[in-house]
Amino acid sequence: MKKEVNKKGMNLPNKITCVRLVVSVIVLLMLCLPWNEMKVEWPVYSVFGVENVNLKYIIAGVLFLIGSVTDFLDGHIARKYNMVTDFGKVMDAIADKVLVNGVLIILAYDKFIPLAVPVIIITRDIVVDSIKMVAGGKKGGAVGASWPGKIKTICMMIGLTLVFFYNMPFAFIGKGIRIDYLFVFIATIMSIVSGFQYYLSYKEFLFSEI
Repeated sequence: MKKEVNKKGMNLPNKITCVRLVVSVIVLLMLCLPWNEMKVEWPVYSVFGVENVNLKYIIAGVLFLIGSVTDFLDGHIARKYNMVTDFGKVMDAIADKVLVNGVLIILAYDKFIPLAVPVIIITRDIVVDSIKMVAGGKKGGAVGASWPGKIKTICMMIGLTLVFFYNMPFAFIGKGIRIDYLFVFIATIMSIVSGFQYYLSYKEFLFSEI
């Protein structure tokens, strides 16, 4: 009976995932809305030598951090208590893409990060998701995440959070120490590595019918 409830019910991990999706939409709206045309001006501060700190990005960074934490929380609870559902798998992937890829595009547009970062990450996601779909269908089961992919996710979450926070507290040490860019750069490299790893691991399924 317990397993049946876990399969069909809106359990705790699924609720957390839905909260992350809502948080993701709020973050994107905060960053995308034409506040100037709406006659709304976000306060800008100078924090211990870090100039032009816009409150909009700080609040968005806090929400992004909350969303990032729930990404690990819902998966941990689902696996630990045998509460993994098909709905959760689909919604988790959607929430992740909306949060991370949406933020990457906006931060690149606002010139916080290089444009190449979202181009590489999103292209990699499309390729890997396609490989997972084909390989998963032929294997008869889901294709799990690789360790470079997990490193990529962790580094990207940390890096983007620091970008939102204007590289604080590391910016207090010196302007040339860009720890935020370092994490984003590592995440971008790991995304490429994991993409090749997925291809090499499942290429037999991709070309099995050619």
